[in-house]
Amino acid sequence: MEEKSLDVLTPGPDESEIDIRQYTGPETDIEKNLAEVLADVMHVERVSIDSHFIDSHFFDDLGANSLVMAHFCARVRKRADLPSASMKDIYRHPTIRSLATGLASAAPTPVEASVPAPTEVVTPVGTVRYTLCGTLQFLLFLGYSFLAGLVADRGYTWVSTGSGVIDIYLRSFVFGGVGFVGLCAFPIAAKWLLIGRWKSREFPVWGLTYLRFWTVKVLIHANPMIFFVGNPLYVLYLRALGARIGKGVTILSPSVPACPDLLTIGAGTVIRKDSFFLCYRAHAGRIQTGRVTLGRDVFIGEKTVLDIDTAMGDGAQLGHTSTLYSGQVVPDGQHWHGSPAQLTEHDYLRIGPAKCGTLRRAGFGLITVLQLFFLYVPLAVGGAYMLVTLVPALHNRLGPGTVGFTSPDLYIDALVLSLLLFFGFVVVGLAVMFTVPRLLNLVVEPDKVYPLYGFHYSAHRAIGRMTNIKFFTWLFGDSSYIVHYLRGIGYDLSRVEQTGSNFGTEVQHETPFLCSVGRGTMVADGLSIINADYSSTSFRVSRASIGPYNFLGNNIAYPSGARTGENCLLATKVMVPLEGEVREGVGLLGSPCFEIPRSVERDSRFDNLRTGDELRRNLAAKNRYNIRSMVFFLLVRWLHFFVLTALGLANADLYDSYGHVMVAVFLVFSLGFTAVYFVLVERGIAAFRALQPQLCSIYEPYFWWHERLWKVPDHYLNVFNGTPFKNVIWRMLGVRIGSRVFDDGCYLTERSLTTIGNDCTLNAGSKIQCHSQEDGTFKSDRSTLDAGCTLGVGAHVHYGVTMGTGAVLAPDSFLMKGEEVPQHARWGGNPAAEMRDAPGQPEALTRKG
Repeated sequence: MEEKSLDVLTPGPDESEIDIRQYTGPETDIEKNLAEVLADVMHVERVSIDSHFIDSHFFDDLGANSLVMAHFCARVRKRADLPSASMKDIYRHPTIRSLATGLASAAPTPVEASVPAPTEVVTPVGTVRYTLCGTLQFLLFLGYSFLAGLVADRGYTWVSTGSGVIDIYLRSFVFGGVGFVGLCAFPIAAKWLLIGRWKSREFPVWGLTYLRFWTVKVLIHANPMIFFVGNPLYVLYLRALGARIGKGVTILSPSVPACPDLLTIGAGTVIRKDSFFLCYRAHAGRIQTGRVTLGRDVFIGEKTVLDIDTAMGDGAQLGHTSTLYSGQVVPDGQHWHGSPAQLTEHDYLRIGPAKCGTLRRAGFGLITVLQLFFLYVPLAVGGAYMLVTLVPALHNRLGPGTVGFTSPDLYIDALVLSLLLFFGFVVVGLAVMFTVPRLLNLVVEPDKVYPLYGFHYSAHRAIGRMTNIKFFTWLFGDSSYIVHYLRGIGYDLSRVEQTGSNFGTEVQHETPFLCSVGRGTMVADGLSIINADYSSTSFRVSRASIGPYNFLGNNIAYPSGARTGENCLLATKVMVPLEGEVREGVGLLGSPCFEIPRSVERDSRFDNLRTGDELRRNLAAKNRYNIRSMVFFLLVRWLHFFVLTALGLANADLYDSYGHVMVAVFLVFSLGFTAVYFVLVERGIAAFRALQPQLCSIYEPYFWWHERLWKVPDHYLNVFNGTPFKNVIWRMLGVRIGSRVFDDGCYLTERSLTTIGNDCTLNAGSKIQCHSQEDGTFKSDRSTLDAGCTLGVGAHVHYGVTMGTGAVLAPDSFLMKGEEVPQHARWGGNPAAEMRDAPGQPEALTRKG
């Protein structure tokens, strides 16, 4: 780590109380050595550990913070004369004496391991094979675009020959229905033709086997059946792909298993949203496939990860924010939670059954199909054509041969049409969101059990879909105006205290009408409020209340009935407790969670800016800045839409001459233009300069400017997952990224503060976050992954982190700020620590790729 970032983010001697205390000798060698390391990390000459001060608290008395103590742990692990220490050890033993005693008692007796832990070594892939794979992926995308263009051309031509509204509707119904069935069936057929039946195996990335794997994965993820998550039709789709799924299974997570033949789900199982059960993982430059087996009546909580070669017995449960590592098996009837999962007595299935048989499920699926084929598909296929045909002005303006690329009329038409559609969506969308869900909410009573797949279930799902549109949280998030927006859709924020950053840009819920947030509470990104309970036959909504003066970090699932009260710090990826006493005035970290200090001196240095007249002035200035940001990004997104509209109108003009070729050109150009456009927007905001580590208040102009970088749209990045083009875009965005990196869906928040070495492997759902906001303090620093590192599925890396060559971070782990992972080490857990036990060997490693 660079010296500058250390100077910014670690306290100097003037910020610590330890230098004014009289120093006396230590009582044991471990205490002496620990004292020397801590003195060196905190830049002081000596640490007082005499009989009076030996029990001084690291955070409360010595003025340290989690970043300083992370560096302390890293130094301790490098000392051969000291036992290894982790941040969990620091929080459990927050004094020199208690830490020395705890580490001494926990130090294992050296024994010969029954299974030697393997050294993770990535075999580099040749540049030729890497380039060839990317070229073939592009050609496949190009071919698919031409096929889609050809089908659309033939269908449009046939629909346009209709006479009258009824004839056009019937033709749209037939073509749309056949086209939809084709879109759904094509990925299924491709899977069986290209792969057959998946087995547990492994193979290198960027090879021909990987190319087939990637092709099938992309097709099944792009299948429109993904929109039927939570519907019995989605279960039928997974069965068609080869998954073994019993009766009465409810799947609410849109995470489609890429190797469905390896997925077995027993009857009556429930899988909540944002759960990963992919049946594969990328590891050290290779794809490993493996089984995920769930018995009957299993419950899988929200924000969970099931690694390959995991199993759960009949009636087993896995709680929210939990992980099963490869080789873990939950016995029949047991309840587990945590990362990695461990036994618990808590019952996560908090709702009784309801009458919901096969006939009800079949009827719900049939009604969905009828709505789709008789309403949505004809409107989507023939609606635009009928509008153009029946409105003479539009017909004359959009007819072929009426405009050209050099004609001003083309751009005037695109300007008018894009303005009407884009800003019409904003206005009408807000009007609908503030009214329709409130009407639907009248039929769904809190704390009442309803059967699945009925009228009440449909109303509940419609409320969730309409009020979780990401565009509006993106627009209003990270500003004071998110409070008014959330109030408008139903949140109880009657006691809210404006901070200008009450919520980030990513907030979701089951229903907004049963969400309460207390006064003075601030929430970072990735909050998911779980205020609905599900069984395989029933659901119930209930209120979820977040207490006053809380701070919630990133990526938190907050359930109803949470045992947290006033003035709590909920750290990133924490498992919110559902049992025990109500926690107040403490911090909570980890999964399962444990208590940490609520705040430290460094995070309170800007408190004077958060009260009185100073707050009013700062808040007013931030609001003005945020309004300019919101207007700017509306214009940025509209300009993007305008260019695509102009291209679409030009395609209409050239359609008679080139037909389906123009449709394919539009698809390819749209994707390429979108990537380049938003890259230029982001780099332009940063003036094409790299970010520097920061420590500042959220009321300083730098932070407001930094928030603008978070608002640049980047969902287009997901299209490039698993291809060499993702690395090209990261490099354009300022990431210091090496060669042949395999990125299957990692997200980087601060691009130019991130360094990724050659041949790294980044799994789906992983994240490198080079910043933190705790209450009113913002901090950022560099994070570095050396060559050959692996980030597991859903793993989260914080700022100021260094991972050595070949290091591995297990799935769903949280690597805390300032940690240093040695070369070829294997870390895991939440918070992450060295995994001393030999990892279980996946079944894939016993088979040849």
